[in-house]
Amino acid sequence: MNVPLVPGACPLDCADACSWQVTVRDGEAVALRGTPDHPYTRGTLCVKVNQFLEHTRAPDRLLHPLRRVGRKGEGRFERINWDSALEEIAQRLRQTIERHGGEAIWPYQGTGTLGFLQGLQGRAGSRLWNVLGASRHDMTICSIAGLAGLRYTLGVSMGIDPESLAYSRLVLLWGSNPLTSRHHLWKVIQRARRKGAHVVVIDPIRSRSAAQADEHIAPIPGSDAALALGLLHVVLQEGAEDREYLAAHTVGWEVFRQRVLEFDPGRTARETGVREEEIVRLGRRIARSRPTALGVSQGIQRHAGGGAALRTLACLPAVTGDWQRPGGGLLYSTDGYFGANREALYRDDLLRRPVRTLSMTRLAEGLLEVDDPPVEALVVYGANPLASSPDQNRIRRGLAREDLFTVVMDHFQTDTADYADILLPATMQTEHLDVHDGYGHLYVNWNEPAVAPPGECLSTTETFRRLARAMELTEPALYAGDEELASDLLDSAHPSLAGITVDTLRTKGWARLAYPDAFVPFANGFPTPSGKLEFVSETARADGHDAVAGYVPASETDDAERARSLPLVLLSVANHFFLNTVFGNKPELRRRAGPPYVVLHPQDAAASGIAAGDRVRISNERGAFEALARIDDVVRPGVAMTTKGHWLKFTGGSGPNATVDERDADMGGGAVFHDNRVRITPLARSEDDSSEDGG
Repeated sequence: MNVPLVPGACPLDCADACSWQVTVRDGEAVALRGTPDHPYTRGTLCVKVNQFLEHTRAPDRLLHPLRRVGRKGEGRFERINWDSALEEIAQRLRQTIERHGGEAIWPYQGTGTLGFLQGLQGRAGSRLWNVLGASRHDMTICSIAGLAGLRYTLGVSMGIDPESLAYSRLVLLWGSNPLTSRHHLWKVIQRARRKGAHVVVIDPIRSRSAAQADEHIAPIPGSDAALALGLLHVVLQEGAEDREYLAAHTVGWEVFRQRVLEFDPGRTARETGVREEEIVRLGRRIARSRPTALGVSQGIQRHAGGGAALRTLACLPAVTGDWQRPGGGLLYSTDGYFGANREALYRDDLLRRPVRTLSMTRLAEGLLEVDDPPVEALVVYGANPLASSPDQNRIRRGLAREDLFTVVMDHFQTDTADYADILLPATMQTEHLDVHDGYGHLYVNWNEPAVAPPGECLSTTETFRRLARAMELTEPALYAGDEELASDLLDSAHPSLAGITVDTLRTKGWARLAYPDAFVPFANGFPTPSGKLEFVSETARADGHDAVAGYVPASETDDAERARSLPLVLLSVANHFFLNTVFGNKPELRRRAGPPYVVLHPQDAAASGIAAGDRVRISNERGAFEALARIDDVVRPGVAMTTKGHWLKFTGGSGPNATVDERDADMGGGAVFHDNRVRITPLARSEDDSSEDGG
């Protein structure tokens, strides 16, 4: 019997964006594996996604529309049919528009899927929201500060091809832990190591990746730009700047050079907490290692100076001339290399007049303070903001508003879903059509539906088509089918899509974008106003920033007075077994992750009288949560580490984001998850938790 292999793609918020194959037998998905011939996926998925098929069949999966019957937050619902659900939603949205206009509707989309049809990359639902004149949703939760900073230096937010790291002689993994968050990149780095490359992890935490690197440097959180300037100071001392490259391909070098000279190893050590000898040693290694690549992840830009940090890090390969070499430069995001026709999906031309923008990471403010007009309807899809966004306690107050009409589209009854008025069951990745690129590689993947949806689950696109019909909207673009949307997306003359069509992509399941192997992205100049890399940016000056790339300290981390009462900087890092809050309800992965914990350095634990296994309270004036204490020098003194992703309903009703301020980073309105001071106090003794599985 012929058992089909259906091509697909992992939809989750991960740079690897894996290509996968689903084995289907008698209409049921029976096996899932990474696509063997995909040059980046190479046949492997992560520990989380390996069990994705079991997740689609979970007993707690939502299969039917539900209406709230209890108080908001109780999570009590009754089953209704789709017609009733859609009619109620349509009626409430019409009433909201009649009272306050479309801007009183907030379509709140998250990173639950990054698909161009069903998810974030294509702003799923954008056509409907434009027709209704709803508020624009600003995706500020992930990487926006760093993207904004890179644009001031490079003109775009794109960096080098991750596969080019195989040619690097020195790899600086800066705030990046690929063994947990993008393990395929680690395999590329291993190829470079076999050819003699040296790998340094720069991270306040000795992560899984740091433990396997050649060297680990642990700066104070938020001091990365200062460290970069200090390392460049050593490069200048060694006379290793590439003067020819600087003269031909950069602007503002002499001004930036003076800023670098301010950060001698002594000052850099005081700013970063890194020993002078470590700074000098690594600076000298950078001076003599060609090419050098920086692999940077989102964590280092989640503080008050996050945009400036990425802006300055991008300057380092210019001083050494590494931007001109395969395997040299900076890797942060590759998403912009996919030159698809995104505008054809968004259809912003359907918007009759400009509308306000509401920031994803200011949900509490939007629900409790915005009043011109107030947010009266909230439609949440691909998101679990009560667990994932800053200022958790105020978000809970906002979601509990009785005058707020909330619709949640999801696979499971999340913490946020407990506050819904209407809860709609959504399809999962094996059950709908989609197209995916990756923000950590140069491939585009096709996702063919492998099986029929269970119960009454509908795709995001179909849900919005039916809602448009229930609202009696006549715009034809609202009723485009999924294949038509995919054709619209790929209808582009951009050279990256040369030879890539719906038919070719659907047949093979994936394609590399039309860029050469080991290409140098800025070999012919930078897309800045000057055409060169800009150490000094007049665009930045016009936007209210320092024209010269440099160091902007973190706010709370750098606040000595606040440190007296809140002595620890809390970092909430990726959990090895969850992806954001996806899989936070999966019993096997919850077991392997273990209960919430916080890691303290032995010095900090002793100062607070905390022993391993103690139940502790982590708090500041914004809120608190509880966890089990682990004592380990994987964190530097003054830093505490916990992991994100636990569902609040399973962990006492509160999590790390109860302590995080709803405050913007320096650029782009980014979040400040890692610019957060807390105190940690013991509650009670318990046995040392040892349930985390290293798999």
